[in-house]
Amino acid sequence: MTGEVRRYFSGSKFEELYGHSRAVAVGNLIFVAGTTGYDYETGTISDDPAEQTRQTIRNIETALREVGSSFSDVVQIVTYFADKDDWHAIGSVLKEQLEGVHPVNAGVQTGLILPEMKVEISATAVRRDPT
Repeated sequence: MTGEVRRYFSGSKFEELYGHSRAVAVGNLIFVAGTTGYDYETGTISDDPAEQTRQTIRNIETALREVGSSFSDVVQIVTYFADKDDWHAIGSVLKEQLEGVHPVNAGVQTGLILPEMKVEISATAVRRDPT
């Protein structure tokens, strides 16, 4: 694999604390780190799992844009969620947000780093026109 490595940092405290990028692009491949529903401008997170999922998708879209891609290039997501009772709300938002994209998805129930986090999503994209 050849190509320039481009990194994007969202300003999330977790990137600084744990030394990772929000997104890394190498050639036409883009990897987006596990992303949660924090609004990075306000530093807040909704208690609603559906709204957390929407904000998570917005955060992923921003990261993709910053490395010259878009959500339409996403080919895989992994959705981590803390409470199985939240899955319907999360899944409904995924259906709404992924319409027309249809990446593969694995849903994994697991503990998340902080108790307010209800969902975390990582993504892989293939840019059709690498820049």
